[in-house]
Amino acid sequence: MNNKEVKKAFSSLMQFAGVTVNGGKPYDIQVYNDEFYSRVLKQTTLGLGESYMDRWWDCSSIDQFIERLMRANLLNRLKQDWATTWNIIKASVFNLQTANRSFLVGEKHYDIGNDLYQKMLDRHMQYTCGYWKNADSLDTAQEAKLEMICRKIELKPGMTVAELGCGFGGFARYAAQTYDVRVTGFTVSKEQARYAKKRCKGLPVDIRFEDYRKAVGQYDRVISIGLMEHVGYKNYQTYMNQTHCLLKANGIAFIHTIGSNVSRRTCNPWTTKYIFPNSMLPSIAQLGKAMEKHFIVEDLHNFCEDYDKTLMAWWENFNAAWPELESAYGERFYRMWKYYLLSCAGGFRSRAMQLWQIVMTKPGRSRPDCRIS
Repeated sequence: MNNKEVKKAFSSLMQFAGVTVNGGKPYDIQVYNDEFYSRVLKQTTLGLGESYMDRWWDCSSIDQFIERLMRANLLNRLKQDWATTWNIIKASVFNLQTANRSFLVGEKHYDIGNDLYQKMLDRHMQYTCGYWKNADSLDTAQEAKLEMICRKIELKPGMTVAELGCGFGGFARYAAQTYDVRVTGFTVSKEQARYAKKRCKGLPVDIRFEDYRKAVGQYDRVISIGLMEHVGYKNYQTYMNQTHCLLKANGIAFIHTIGSNVSRRTCNPWTTKYIFPNSMLPSIAQLGKAMEKHFIVEDLHNFCEDYDKTLMAWWENFNAAWPELESAYGERFYRMWKYYLLSCAGGFRSRAMQLWQIVMTKPGRSRPDCRIS
């Protein structure tokens, strides 16, 4: 097809989602480079994200634009690009989330700068979805999330908790201070470990710069908040085996994770390349298969709409702080990060992605009172 035909084909796809090229609505895109059309049709998600970073197009409301694309299932109407095909092949042949490779996402994403995360996140430094049911700010939403987790797993003074993927130590600090428990946290990010150790100093909290598979011992509670997205489908069984070994017979296990509506083996190429290398979203089917014979699901709570609010709050904080961050990160990073936050918000708003909290126990235990959602 010549460029005129390619442009017409692309515009027709956009119209199916209610988006007009160079239109006047907030969700309409403004195209500045005619090569944009063929780039996106050939490279799909990678081409769309990279061309935004390259200033080939813009949109006053990226979150609304992506929401419309996802609701129309538009990306699935495009022919699968080579980058996606290659990622699927690699994920099928190799284990991309081995214990050694797990540190890559720490280096490439979580270690980029604690100054950025301190400006963007809440006072508990929670880099996962908040709970907005009765909250009026990011701080209150994240504290409500932490409190809800503690209640779901029935924390009591003196208990021991293994936190697989402890982030910046926000949960460990909150649980130790509020519930008088001992927490051992694991992270593959040097910067998160450094920050968490400093923040939790003087509390019964042990932060370890180690992969979750290195955890040993027996704990009253075993939890992960935002780790499962980095585990990988080849390791879901390993994760469940590890959690089962770490958890006492009468204990409670807990997972907080973004989820996919369908079973996949990779994330989209743009996110894999620029944001979360070697990451992927689990489906209920994939997690359920890995849980068999190990756990009973006591409660499954979906509040994906709250991630839309959380991401928009992060975007507002990041954008407001940009004048202080610009010299360290640069304009291309700004566009990358803006696209990341707002496209994810649109994804959750369209319900293409979910947010699950799962409470699990070993067979034979009495049912905990965890249904507080």
